Amino acid sequence: MNIIEVQGGVTAPQGFKAAGIHCGIRKNKEKLDLALLVSDRPCATAAVYTQNKVKGAPILVTQQNIADGYSQAMLCNSGNANTCNPNGVELAQACCELAAQSLGLKASDIVIASTGVIGQPLPLEPFAKGIPEITACLSRTGGTLAAQAIMTTDTHHKEFAVEFSLGGKTCRIGAMTKGSGMINPNMATMLTFITTDVAISPAMLNQALQAEVKQSLNQINVDGDTSTNDMATVMANGQAGNAEITQLNADYALFCDALHQVCVWACRQIAKDGEGATKLLECSVSNARSAQVGLAIAKSIISSDLFKAAMFGQDANWGRVLCAIGYTEGDFSIDKVELRLKSEKGEVLVCQNAAYFPFSEEEAAEVLSASEIQILVDMHDGEHFAQAWGCDLSYEYVRINGDYRS
Repeated sequence: MNIIEVQGGVTAPQGFKAAGIHCGIRKNKEKLDLALLVSDRPCATAAVYTQNKVKGAPILVTQQNIADGYSQAMLCNSGNANTCNPNGVELAQACCELAAQSLGLKASDIVIASTGVIGQPLPLEPFAKGIPEITACLSRTGGTLAAQAIMTTDTHHKEFAVEFSLGGKTCRIGAMTKGSGMINPNMATMLTFITTDVAISPAMLNQALQAEVKQSLNQINVDGDTSTNDMATVMANGQAGNAEITQLNADYALFCDALHQVCVWACRQIAKDGEGATKLLECSVSNARSAQVGLAIAKSIISSDLFKAAMFGQDANWGRVLCAIGYTEGDFSIDKVELRLKSEKGEVLVCQNAAYFPFSEEEAAEVLSASEIQILVDMHDGEHFAQAWGCDLSYEYVRINGDYRS
């Protein structure tokens, strides 16, 4: 397996164009607020959505549009979530109609998404003005602008791409993602849009995405809030020319490996850019009794506000990790739990057999002074491995969310 990183984000795969502009949804004219992504040909499409009972209107429209397993374009605005609006569905449908007219497609070919403040009026006028304008801006190098246009409180845009080979054909997967606050996915990240030129059937693409979110995109926590607009989509246009993946085989396995690499990148980017965060936390659980138990333990640890606060304070309060493991649902033993804290500054063993292991507090504080911390948990209770990603909890988080709407 040879999967390498390449440049280009969502436009790295063959046949995709993108753009990002300011169309007037956001008050700050220096911030882009409309992104458009288009494929030269129809794409097999799969998506996962928030499990929040309150859902943004674009999710409901996208679910209808890709019910047949296909799409050809994605339109996303930032600054307003189009959630809890009395005419939200009609607005999202009207935006799809405008995009379809501008692109020469059908309205049902459009994936639509929104992110931003919940419960605020959203007029159609910015879209009526902006969609023709952004269509004229589409380019093979427009991925970066599109990634900037989907940002809310993100401190930087997030794009990534990988390249690999299937049956002698060069294939790529590209992605852009956004997310900084209101992150505790119960399906995916805040918003993640993935493109690929791999030929794969809608059924197999959906199977790959559904399996992947369980081990990566659902394993992020910034603040414990599950957004109303969470969505992750994958669009596959088949332009790489590989033999179409229609069953479980070696090509499918390699595609899933590449998809996993892209999704782990998204997890790390979102967690690292958590609102007010100063540290990326990556929890790895090894030798768990089952995959489900491992995932639950890792997510429990990085979701603990007390542990997150300790990481901000560079305090090796390992008891908070054991506490989080202990209240995790599932059938497993904690008797042999071993815990290490690791960073570029070193590594320290702080717990063995679920009990205190003598360590230097000064050495531990030095390890925790780094910007990326690994929490290494060995359950000694099975053979399964799982990961989760989060960030520390700082004073700045409260400041950001105290005046978010302003």
